[in-house]
Amino acid sequence: MSVVLDAPIELRSNSSPDDIANVIRAVYKQVLGNPHVMESERLVTAESQLTNGEITVREFVRAVAKSNFYRSRYFESCAPYRFVELNFKHLLGRAPLDQAELSNHIRLCIEQGYEAEIDSYLDSNEYQDKFGENIVPYYQGAKSQVGQKQVGYNRTLSLYQGYAGVDSAFPSSRLVYSVASNSANKIALPSKGGRLSAYKDATEKTFKILVKGLKFDSPRRMSTTEYLVSGANMTPQIQRIHRAGGTIISITEIA
Repeated sequence: MSVVLDAPIELRSNSSPDDIANVIRAVYKQVLGNPHVMESERLVTAESQLTNGEITVREFVRAVAKSNFYRSRYFESCAPYRFVELNFKHLLGRAPLDQAELSNHIRLCIEQGYEAEIDSYLDSNEYQDKFGENIVPYYQGAKSQVGQKQVGYNRTLSLYQGYAGVDSAFPSSRLVYSVASNSANKIALPSKGGRLSAYKDATEKTFKILVKGLKFDSPRRMSTTEYLVSGANMTPQIQRIHRAGGTIISITEIA
């Protein structure tokens, strides 16, 4: 069976009203993780701007990714690792490649905020090279490609849940172990559009957070501190580190 529909959907200058409606549906499905969007949840103003040629598909994607719909389901309701790995999936069409990517985006989100984290994908060279201004993001990483590492292919399939899968149904990370340990995911294809079986809850795992910051007893002295926290307590601990002025160097799973 075809696991992922990865053919580009592009808005062109001569697109018909039906074509534009198809683009809008495709953006909602891709960016919001295949949800049911009620009429009251649609971004009417942004849809109108796209239809009238006032904004590009990339800017419509940005509006959807910064919407209350996305924020409430993925930023406020998911573990930090899950939020970041879904941003990669929804906005770049692939899984995160390594621990450095995950850690950098978690730090960015904590230090600069939710909107800066979303912008970092949409303003990246990778997004522009893949999708430009008017192609709806799609799962490029779900086909093995020349020059692509096998591990990226496996991880993208691990995030994919079939045509009926809804990303908000899984608030915990699906890749935290494989990325932290730099190991490959076992491929398990969804059956007839269903979901993949759930992975072990990331809240049950233990992580080491390495932090660089000023020593409390001497403002001119720098220190490096390690914190061991459970996945369930990761977000509050990161917030405390941020308030204290520390800089997170890395986040690593240890158990």
